[in-house]
Amino acid sequence: MPTFLQGVLLALGLALLVPCGSLFLECCFAWLSRASVPRSEQPSTSQGGKVAVLIPAYNEAEGIQKTILTICPQLSADDRLLVVADNCTDNTAAVAAAAGASVIKRRNESLRGKGYALDFGLQHLAQSPPDVVIIVDADCRVSPGSIALLSQTAIAAKRPVQGTYLLELPTKPSAKAQISAFAFKIKNLVRPLGCRWLGQPSPLTGTGMAFPWSVLSAVDLASDNLVEDMKLGLDLALAGYPPIFCREALILSELPQTDKGAVGQRTRWEHGHLQVLRQYVPKLLMASLHQRRFDLTAMALDLCVPPLALLVMLWAGISAFTTLAAWWLAAGWIVFPSYLAGGLMLGGILLAWVGFAKEDLPLKQLLSVPFYILWKLPIYLSFLTKPQSKWIRTERDS
Repeated sequence: MPTFLQGVLLALGLALLVPCGSLFLECCFAWLSRASVPRSEQPSTSQGGKVAVLIPAYNEAEGIQKTILTICPQLSADDRLLVVADNCTDNTAAVAAAAGASVIKRRNESLRGKGYALDFGLQHLAQSPPDVVIIVDADCRVSPGSIALLSQTAIAAKRPVQGTYLLELPTKPSAKAQISAFAFKIKNLVRPLGCRWLGQPSPLTGTGMAFPWSVLSAVDLASDNLVEDMKLGLDLALAGYPPIFCREALILSELPQTDKGAVGQRTRWEHGHLQVLRQYVPKLLMASLHQRRFDLTAMALDLCVPPLALLVMLWAGISAFTTLAAWWLAAGWIVFPSYLAGGLMLGGILLAWVGFAKEDLPLKQLLSVPFYILWKLPIYLSFLTKPQSKWIRTERDS
């Protein structure tokens, strides 16, 4: 029995090394490359091809005008801005049209979700296909020049492109909000930047995504997956079109300030992440062997990194149990893998903070991470008891 227990604990520690090691490598190479990433010159509105910006919208009348007004000045006369008013019960369509967008309405109460809205919009665009489709969420602001950067990169690479999607903090953010934005920055900026430096694909993060028209025909977007963007990026990679990261294109969204909105958003994202992790890691590894493609292995390793708070929870639980068992069994060597994993995880987080977030997140706020983890604990417990299975729109702040 002691030998079996030692083997189990050693296996758990070694398993932790995979996500913690992947996180450390991505953060390390992002930190090394932060000074070498060039700032692109401001491009003109000429994209080198016809662009269609596609915005799926469900009851976004309050904020969609701001989004459209950040996009329209970046479009040329041949480009299009199409809003899909999806099952809306407010005046989203009228507001979007008044702001300068073309609008189509979709009504289907049984097939709900962003994926179905995107598929509906693409069917409309297929009547006169553009060269590039850029997908933007209805609650985002697209920084000047980003449309041109995304479209030019997609046309040149003939692959999907993901811009930098970050959350903007309120004027007087709480410690929880600052840590949440920091975790989001690690996921959407630091880790993709590390992947880019290593020459590996980037995940898709939901908005600010550009696709050559011919690439979109390789996959089916119509789904109610909780993280349809993540799934789309993996499906495209399996089809031979791994996404690439464009740091210089910046898309911003406001961090939900209400607890209900924040919890709803995190529940959908993180339950969806765990479901996709479970489904796609084996699929990516098998395809990597069959197709002899290391980039798919790299994507599997990146996908193995769970949400940061959950990774810390798993490490703390396994390390505590391993330490107690090591003392009881008088076998101190079994703690080495879990302690090494913890060192790699902490090293990666500190590199990300020093290189990308110390101006926004004071050290004293970083030390409140344990309270942030406790706030997220119910989200992970609910995944074990009642995982979210249907797409639910994040509640917006008034």
